[in-house]
Amino acid sequence: MLLFVKNMMIASAILPIALLAAAFLCTLVAGFVLLFAVVVMPGIGTLPDRDFLRSFQAIDKVIQGNQPLFLLTWAGSIVSLVIATALSVWQLDGAIRVIVVVAFGTYLIGVQLPTFTINIPLNNRVQTLELDRLDEATLADERYHFEARWNRWNVTRTVFACIVSVLLLIVLVVFHAQ
Repeated sequence: MLLFVKNMMIASAILPIALLAAAFLCTLVAGFVLLFAVVVMPGIGTLPDRDFLRSFQAIDKVIQGNQPLFLLTWAGSIVSLVIATALSVWQLDGAIRVIVVVAFGTYLIGVQLPTFTINIPLNNRVQTLELDRLDEATLADERYHFEARWNRWNVTRTVFACIVSVLLLIVLVVFHAQ
């Protein structure tokens, strides 16, 4: 019984830290995908096909090259939200618990699922292109099959990431007020 009480106390101490970490890291991810939606892709979108694809390759190479801060932010958002959700289900009740669970589901389905099933496979396709060996028609075709779909799904995950950030900020305010 004493061990159970001690574990409850530890979990109670970890919950606010996990919620804060999840809110912070998920908001950073929201900012990252928002930046791509409103600055990066519109900016490189003005370039000719070869330059557009080369620019995207260079940007994506940094990201998929396991840039440490990016990796910490992206993976940390998932891990911290999993921990915060598990602790919230165990320790919280009512609307605040529901909001955390909704944020978790929204993040997995609205942000991570499209990232891993759509955006990353599209990125990987672009990475395989030997741009200097492609003619203008092939470059235009590759861009056509990449850009609009990638942007559409990036905007989708941006909207969901922003919703998750707002939900987690609401949870922090309500949790702090209790």
